[in-house]
Amino acid sequence: QVLLAESGGGPVQAGGSLRLSCTASGRTRAMAWFRQAPGKEREFVAGINWNANDIQYAESVKTRFTISRDSNQKLFLKMDNLKPEDTATYYCAATREFEVVIDESKYVDWGQGTQVTVSS
Repeated sequence: QVLLAESGGGPVQAGGSLRLSCTASGRTRAMAWFRQAPGKEREFVAGINWNANDIQYAESVKTRFTISRDSNQKLFLKMDNLKPEDTATYYCAATREFEVVIDESKYVDWGQGTQVTVSS
């Protein structure tokens, strides 16, 4: 089991930016960010494979968010031009797969989440 801890959430005005970080306690393969808004199901936001050669985004964030990872077991999500509909709890997740998967049931390790609130 890998422990994941997110940070970097908070309140921001529409059009602003935030950078989320996720620190893993051990080596990871493919990782992803998911989010869950109040009253909605959790949804895939962005994923990156084990060597950062493949990245996938949800259509709603494709031109505004950037996922990346470093060699020190850290995962990042840079979020630009934030919109009120981006308000949600954002979760970092790790899968045993090497390549990106969108199905959240494939992710076995999850962080506690970090809240992002975008005001208009």
